[in-house]
Amino acid sequence: MKTTLLVLAAGMGSRYGGLKQIDAISDDGRTLLDYSIDDAIRAGFTSIVFVIRKDFADEFDAKIGVHYKAKITIQYAYQSTDDLPSSFRSPENRSKPWGTAQAIWSARDLVHTPFAVINADDFYGREAFKQIHNFCESMLKEADHPLLAGLATYALCNTLSENGTVNRGVCTLNKNQQLEKIEEHTEIQFLEDQSIEGKNTSEQTTKLSSQVPVSMNFWAFSPEIFSLIETYFTEFLEIHIKDLRSECYLPNAIDSFIRSGVLICETIKTQSQWLGITYPEDKVLVKKALAKITEASPYFED
Repeated sequence: MKTTLLVLAAGMGSRYGGLKQIDAISDDGRTLLDYSIDDAIRAGFTSIVFVIRKDFADEFDAKIGVHYKAKITIQYAYQSTDDLPSSFRSPENRSKPWGTAQAIWSARDLVHTPFAVINADDFYGREAFKQIHNFCESMLKEADHPLLAGLATYALCNTLSENGTVNRGVCTLNKNQQLEKIEEHTEIQFLEDQSIEGKNTSEQTTKLSSQVPVSMNFWAFSPEIFSLIETYFTEFLEIHIKDLRSECYLPNAIDSFIRSGVLICETIKTQSQWLGITYPEDKVLVKKALAKITEASPYFED
């Protein structure tokens, strides 16, 4: 079965201070995305679609895309402020795209197979890619049944930064380990006593368990998800289009689909180590951790 990896790489990197999607993390110039691509090819994905912004398309292709075109099919989708459902027009002074739900929707004309979604600036681990790819291959959509999706989950304590706050989709699972609810939390951080707190969607500060499963945006979908996202995005814009800072978050969209009964999301608990860079200071710690991982599991072997 053909499978696609959809890479969300259009972020502005405001907290990092640059395009961390193409910032080298290893001594030989590799990025975190290079490691994910290597893991994806090994796992069996047959094509990659990068969601990027047109203003750095040439730079991105020279740094990343050109190195893999002989190994796997590469395509580009472009996330922009004016890529909206036909009844809407973006405000003239809108400067940033509309969030992760729109980023996935941006690839609607290019993805026609079961597909996985990742962030370009996260390291998910080789075993996690195998688990997600196996799930993609097993996905079936039957008439009159809810759409099936998958989500790789990680323990919250293993996804935080020592150098500042982060945003995470905090998951609630039902007795069958299916995703029951996902709620975007912002400003998550360790406190001095090593407890964890963050703000929920109501902007209320709340304590969070260190072991609560969270989404690191590693999903598996069938192409039918695009029509659901378009409906949700349309409803979002009807309310928020004039808010220049508003973003249509994928976790909120998935939560809405689950509550309305149109989607079932299986969770895939992975033991793989997650690594990510939110702040420049994170880079040193990630580089050390990645060096240990690659000692046990070599990368970039032809």
